[in-house]
Amino acid sequence: MSDLKLPIIDMSKSKTHRKELADVVVHALENTGFLYIDNAEGVDFDKMYASCIWFFGRSSDKKHSLSRKIWNPANSNIYRGYFPVGENEPSRKEGFEFGRDITPGDPEVKPGNWFYEQSVWPEEDGTFPFKSFMRDLYEIMHELSLEILRLAAIGLGIDEFSFEDLFSKRPCSTLRLMHYPPWEGNPPKNAMIEDGKVLTTPAHTDSTFLTLLATFGYKGLELVTADGNWAEVEPRPGSLVMNIGDVFSRMMGGRFKATCHRVVDIGVDRYSLPFFLEPSFEGDIGINFMTKATGKGDAHVPEQYGPSVIHTMKHVKKYFEYRSLPEF
Repeated sequence: MSDLKLPIIDMSKSKTHRKELADVVVHALENTGFLYIDNAEGVDFDKMYASCIWFFGRSSDKKHSLSRKIWNPANSNIYRGYFPVGENEPSRKEGFEFGRDITPGDPEVKPGNWFYEQSVWPEEDGTFPFKSFMRDLYEIMHELSLEILRLAAIGLGIDEFSFEDLFSKRPCSTLRLMHYPPWEGNPPKNAMIEDGKVLTTPAHTDSTFLTLLATFGYKGLELVTADGNWAEVEPRPGSLVMNIGDVFSRMMGGRFKATCHRVVDIGVDRYSLPFFLEPSFEGDIGINFMTKATGKGDAHVPEQYGPSVIHTMKHVKKYFEYRSLPEF
């Protein structure tokens, strides 16, 4: 294992030390692709953790009632909702996810477009305001993501709001709760890796734009460093871990790094809460974004986010929870 020291962005200084933070963001994304986010306004880690404990403490029947159609044929949801631990999978995790709902029947959304599928919600018992807290948290994470992108734009020397149009109208972003149960018995061979470690999520790069992750102090997250070795992302109290995905990296011509990472079994129940920032279905993620922003360089090639994902479904279906998604 390599030693790893990730850059830190203190969001409490985003107004007073804006250019300084912007330079750190750009340097981090050009090198490690990962960084810590401190002092994010409105992010309540205790309630986030409580939401995980509350949801995954529901009975199997109650969670199953929210399962995607592939696991519960009585349901119509295929993209949002609950997914269980997979059988004989190197990913050992269960999750619940939702997005920002659009107005049903929106004339600008093609019928069958599962990116905009309505979210499903568990019945509440009065012990935790799950739905209202989750919806509020989604908006907090969305705005935080945009603020980080404004800093990135400043650091790139382009207009501060250059990325806004991608997310201003019907973003496809997802907020997810995760539970990684420890392995019991003999894990499948495809979950076994070096030094006797066992995976709970195989090595991958995120297929989306930007990720904000609450790890709640749990170890287990590892990434590949510049020297090609694995390094553990040390838990940092009160911090989010941020990384970018393939979409952002590709838009920037590879200048920003979508870094390969994985999760290993730590022998106890592990929880996390990631927010995956995604553009709108029509958002232009075409290559040579900097040409579009500056008017200089190779020609910008427009490309819509949603059709691009549908065209390259293999990038989505590498995750077992999405293998059943249909093309449209």
